[in-house]
Amino acid sequence: MRLQIAIVTAVLFLSGCAGSSKVMIGQARPPIDPAQVQVYSVPPPGSLDVAQLEASSAIGFGTQGQTDSAVERLKREAAALGANGIVLIGVGTAGSPASMSVGAGSWGRSSYGGVGIGIPTSQKKAAAMAIWVPPGAQQQPSPAPSTTPL
Repeated sequence: MRLQIAIVTAVLFLSGCAGSSKVMIGQARPPIDPAQVQVYSVPPPGSLDVAQLEASSAIGFGTQGQTDSAVERLKREAAALGANGIVLIGVGTAGSPASMSVGAGSWGRSSYGGVGIGIPTSQKKAAAMAIWVPPGAQQQPSPAPSTTPL
């Protein structure tokens, strides 16, 4: 029973480490379904800025799932503001470095030793601009790659 309580406590603690923040820049609209929020690399013509968003994943081991979680959190925050798009500004990692320690001691005629290993954990952080894209707006075409030899 104690093990189950410890596991539940650890899960709640780690999930509580995920978070988000926003700075309102424009007008919020009625909330929409997060599945309708599109991710852009550049803002489409005619789009309006709504808010600057930051989100982080739960603490883990630096997986793609953490990145996906941070981006999904951005989409949920944008949807809550009625923004139907986000322009992804960047994704980064924050975390603890790996560590190892060795210790020894004695008490009377007994000797003790131990080894401690720190498991590196990280948290993915993502930033985006929440935007509202009017109906019919198109994303700017990407420039064609150069085919001239170097």
